[in-house]
Amino acid sequence: MSIPPEDASLPEALIAPPARPRLSAWAWALFQGARDPYVMLITIYVFAPYFVTTVVADPVRGQALVASGAKYAGWIVMLTAPLLGAAVDRRGPRKPWLGATIALMAPLIALLWFTAPGGGGLGVPVTVAVLAVVAVLFAYTETLHNALLVPAVGMARVGSASGLGLALGNFVSVTMLIFVLWGFALPGKAPAGIIPAAPLFGLDAATHEPDRVVALLVAGILVLGSLPLLLFVRDVPKTGVRLWAALKLGASDLRTLVREARGHRDALTYLGARMLFTDGLTGILIFAGIYAAGVMGWASLELLAYGILLSLFSVIGGLTAGWLDGKLGPKLALKVEIVGVIASQLLSLGNTRELFFYQPYVVGTQVWDGPIFTTAPELGLILCGFLGAISVTAAYSSSRTLLTRVVPPEKIGVFFGLFVIAGTATMWLGPLLVQLATDWTGSQRAGLLPLSGLLAAGLLVLHFVRGGGCGPRNDSPPRSAHLARFPC
Repeated sequence: MSIPPEDASLPEALIAPPARPRLSAWAWALFQGARDPYVMLITIYVFAPYFVTTVVADPVRGQALVASGAKYAGWIVMLTAPLLGAAVDRRGPRKPWLGATIALMAPLIALLWFTAPGGGGLGVPVTVAVLAVVAVLFAYTETLHNALLVPAVGMARVGSASGLGLALGNFVSVTMLIFVLWGFALPGKAPAGIIPAAPLFGLDAATHEPDRVVALLVAGILVLGSLPLLLFVRDVPKTGVRLWAALKLGASDLRTLVREARGHRDALTYLGARMLFTDGLTGILIFAGIYAAGVMGWASLELLAYGILLSLFSVIGGLTAGWLDGKLGPKLALKVEIVGVIASQLLSLGNTRELFFYQPYVVGTQVWDGPIFTTAPELGLILCGFLGAISVTAAYSSSRTLLTRVVPPEKIGVFFGLFVIAGTATMWLGPLLVQLATDWTGSQRAGLLPLSGLLAAGLLVLHFVRGGGCGPRNDSPPRSAHLARFPC
């Protein structure tokens, strides 16, 4: 929990800036820079697509397997992450928990190096299990990392440090995508010069070592990026509460959060909407690379280039969210952004090697003479990806802004705690629906349709949330003053 209950609040000394605020802020933010490449390189663009198309060698079955693992991870996170955060608030120190989580997570990520093609190494079931366990540990690191933000920088610098963490997460992820593209995907496929003649470190492309090496790179950067945080960020002092007592008190704190939220119809309705559309947003991120690899036959070269391009457009999404929030108010902005995500996904599903926006296409027909992305369906999928990257990033941003507009100011801490819980409570639902739909239809495309359904359901529930607009209200007076529209 990033915002503890009042009776478990941080000591006053930890709200003030630390002795070395810049060092502490950079150390805290650098951990996010070291953690986020796991999502980009393992989950989305390199390892998971390689696993589905080469190890499983069946994109439909592979998509169902990845969805199944994500489903089980979501169940575990739903049942344990909120209680972990509340218990840590009661017990005090965060860094021992975080260090232990990293000590488990890094070796498991590195173990993915042994997921070799042809059924060797880890094998398919073990790889799916490792990915599921790492997903759970990743969620734990997010909870514990957020819980160290105030001790790291003091209350006054929370906003700037949080922004720095997001910036470093994007910067390191994109830098690693570019490095992997240059050092492992392009060698042998582009003229020598600034591009190495062969993959670095003598890796063997025939056994897909350039695809598997991302596991070692991600594990290494996670460990290195964790050291400054563990060394230079101050921790919360021990409270003297034993582990079992902390778990019981943490459960009591969660019940208090829910109890204090009663009676706030619009805020609770919004949290219900968020549980639905966040599942859709997360699912689209998880399966973007797997879908592209399966229907287009893209390998690591194309997927890395795709990831770099989409990362650049995600920056535009962050800027777009602020502009739309100001012009339309966060509620209408969020609706527009969710519609953009749905449109991008439905249009994406109309592009395969045989289809161009749902129209038949002659396989292999080139529209330009280039090294990659030479067919109309490939370019169509990239354009849909641009719209999706902008819309998904903007939706995450506006969803956070909207919460501040629909809750009473005196309850903001309570509802941000529930906001975090709502983000994990149903994160298993999207993968479960994708698994069921993929198995039932035998199609990657049809298997992803439930994600648009979740987004549409969240959009429908969002319609019943009052507040979050801008300009003077012309309808009936709100029950609470905090629902009045803000000037844009």
